[in-house]
Amino acid sequence: MSDVFVNYRTGDEESAATMIARELARRFGRERIFFASDSIEPGHRFPVELMRAVEECRALLAVIGPRWAEVRGAGGRPAIEAEQDWTRREIRTALDRGILVFPVLVGKATRIDPAVLPGDLRELADCQYRRFDHRNAEADLTALGDALGRLLPELGDMDRNARAARERSQAEPRTKQPGNAEHTRMRSRDVGQRVRGGIGNLNGALSGTFVNEPQGPVHTGRGHQYNAPHFEGDNTGVQFTAGDNSSTLQQRFERERGRSDNER
Repeated sequence: MSDVFVNYRTGDEESAATMIARELARRFGRERIFFASDSIEPGHRFPVELMRAVEECRALLAVIGPRWAEVRGAGGRPAIEAEQDWTRREIRTALDRGILVFPVLVGKATRIDPAVLPGDLRELADCQYRRFDHRNAEADLTALGDALGRLLPELGDMDRNARAARERSQAEPRTKQPGNAEHTRMRSRDVGQRVRGGIGNLNGALSGTFVNEPQGPVHTGRGHQYNAPHFEGDNTGVQFTAGDNSSTLQQRFERERGRSDNER
């Protein structure tokens, strides 16, 4: 069973109807979209297949161009006036069965005038519509598909566009992770570039003594240090102490100095 039946009139915007049907088939699956020239298999009876499809669909798209009501039938009269006109019969069947009828106005087509419609199609003029323009085809096709996906949740579950968007959003955190991790690394050159107003000794291995914004006397030689920030380190690690005369913040990297105060 097809979810969407694409209705159109021969002689009026067949190319637009074909583009719409093919894009919807790509997005939701060919079996979900009925388009007479693509969906009826060779040897199958055309009238039977058409009526079966329109009776079983969930939505009918009525593709309407500027000449939709003007195309002439066999007797020279507008084709829409004939009760056996297939375009008219398909729309009438959908309206009678309470199926969602979705007009798509193509190009310069204006809002449907009830005066040009036969009595059994007057309701079509009251249906909210969408527009499709060849110059804006991609955006209009996307909007049309999005609307159908919202109106028909079961069809939305088959939406290839929505599935691709979910896959992209799930992949983004994995691709961004290395970059984020890189920013968390502390490298010696970053420290050297960002520190301002400090005094001391800092090399690539993060060893030596560094004092940032000290308050009070600072002693960096051998022996104990009193009333000042205190720093210890060796060739591979550093103990960092920052603060003032009343508070101390210590941060230890990698391993102990290995030497006691007595050795100094």
